[in-house]
Amino acid sequence: MTCCLVSGLRNTYCKRSFAKILITQHFMSRTIKSEIPVNIENDPLLKGLDNIQGRLMQEKCILVDKDDKITGCASKKDCHLLKNINTGMLHRAFSVFLFNTDGQLLLQQRSEKKITYPNHLTNTCCSHPLYTAEELEEKNARGVKKSAQRRLHQELGIQQHQIDLSEFHFLTRIHYKSGNIPVDGVWGEHEIDYVLIVQKDVELLPNPDEVKMCKYVTKEELQKLVEEADSSGTLLTPWFKLIVDKFLYKWWNDLDNVSSHANDTHIHRMID
Repeated sequence: MTCCLVSGLRNTYCKRSFAKILITQHFMSRTIKSEIPVNIENDPLLKGLDNIQGRLMQEKCILVDKDDKITGCASKKDCHLLKNINTGMLHRAFSVFLFNTDGQLLLQQRSEKKITYPNHLTNTCCSHPLYTAEELEEKNARGVKKSAQRRLHQELGIQQHQIDLSEFHFLTRIHYKSGNIPVDGVWGEHEIDYVLIVQKDVELLPNPDEVKMCKYVTKEELQKLVEEADSSGTLLTPWFKLIVDKFLYKWWNDLDNVSSHANDTHIHRMID
């Protein structure tokens, strides 16, 4: 059986049945309900949106200053409201770029259910460390790496044992800001984004509430995809495009020695 998440795509993993995907989604929903007991119908900004995505907006993100020093916490919802962003609210995030052993990059298309940047093509996994003891750990970006493990599992079904924390290469951070697309005047991003590189063959079980589709691409395929994005109507997340344009290809050319490109003390300011 061909999974509806990946039908018609080349270089795409789909090794388990759709029934198992639905089971994964069920348990993810149950976990959210037990950990975030919020009725989104009472919130005018979340009312009518996808229930799981709405509940995820209650997670507590890590607030930081422009130098990435922790200043407190706020809900994911508050962190992504333009009215807060425009007054300077800034939170910590991460972007994972996962390559297989053939040197192909795993991309995902965000689900149409996502509140920010729905249907956008982006890197393997993008999310936020939470304001918890585990994910606040700063030495060697250990907390960020733990959050990456968690979200790779939630979004793509990659079991945590498949990628050890030591296999994440923390290369740099970018500081960027962007309004939501489609433009709604409500949501946006303002992040210090940790860029993590992994090269590993993994088994995938995409969660349809998070991921519309996923596929592996070569460097040449990505270059063509980005060049033709406007004419083809392909939506790219702003952080993904920034990283691709400024950094990705030089890292991709040197995957066997990618740690030599690490600059974990510098934050690249990429705000217009």
